[in-house]
Amino acid sequence: MTNLFDLSNKTAFITGASRGLGFEMAKALGNAGAQVILNSRSSISLEKSCDTLRALNINAIPMAFDVTDEAAMDDAFTQISKLDILVNNVGSRDRRPIEGFDLDDVRLLLNSNLVAPFDLARRASQLMGQGGRIINVTSIAGDVARAGDAIYTASKAGLTGLTKALAAELGPKGINVNAIAPGFFATQANIDMVDDPAILSFLETRTSIGRWGHPEEIAGACVFLASNAASYVTGQTLTVDGGLTSHF
Repeated sequence: MTNLFDLSNKTAFITGASRGLGFEMAKALGNAGAQVILNSRSSISLEKSCDTLRALNINAIPMAFDVTDEAAMDDAFTQISKLDILVNNVGSRDRRPIEGFDLDDVRLLLNSNLVAPFDLARRASQLMGQGGRIINVTSIAGDVARAGDAIYTASKAGLTGLTKALAAELGPKGINVNAIAPGFFATQANIDMVDDPAILSFLETRTSIGRWGHPEEIAGACVFLASNAASYVTGQTLTVDGGLTSHF
């Protein structure tokens, strides 16, 4: 029981990991003992992030490529010989009314938020053999919606469904598949919204905890789902939103 959260000798691949929630999850997995492979499109930002983790004695490896580029994905996975944990964190958002989308825009968002995680999970499962963890980062937008965000909401709802489907299919191989659904986190991507008085007022009244989430507060959920502590948990979505979706 004392080693429930020990990830020593595990290798984790985390997409969208150069900053924000992806970086915090990579750091947490590394602190639990895992070797972490960080992915994003920018090699420069990845190197800086890996340097930060190495300073904490975490074995961090950068792997820069676009997860929507199939050829780049092929090349990347020839370089990975062992994988125990996949965190599908990368995602795109495009807030606008449905009249503002053409179908190419829709396909682009779905490719990033749903098709790429499917492809990564399929590839990762081949490397995991008989045992592994896949963690999809969805969103509270997968369960609740607001105007002007239809395609993102649809893609995250699809990723929640994919989580259940993969859990059913990969369970016999010893691979657990779960999801984390973050709420409002004060990441760099949300920097323009963090000090908005209207949003602060909204969070004070609509969340149980009454504030933005700090990026590092995603870490525990990720380590739990990646560890032996979650050995009998699969097909589930762990919502980390300060109580927003259960509070009114």
